Amino acid sequence: MANGKKFDYRVVEKRNGWAAEIIRQISARRTTISKRQADFATEAEATEWAEKTLAEFVQNQIERNKRKAVQRKENDEAKLLKAQKEQEKEEMDFDEE
Repeated sequence: MANGKKFDYRVVEKRNGWAAEIIRQISARRTTISKRQADFATEAEATEWAEKTLAEFVQNQIERNKRKAVQRKENDEAKLLKAQKEQEKEEMDFDEE
């Protein structure tokens, strides 16, 4: 698996100032904007906001992924337990016949 960056930022000049965007790499060719802030007076302000926000954004994603992994594990265990109970019930029904 590639070790590329999933999230990054870019700073662009707009008509009325600078804008900073947090971008997500969807595929090798596609990106999407996850968060945007505009109307910065200077490029330095926009870059500072982008770096700070990117760090927070990535940290939030890490925490979200951990929560989702726990939920996924619990759901998988519940499905497995349910399947085992159904199998036991079928075996008991078969034995009674």
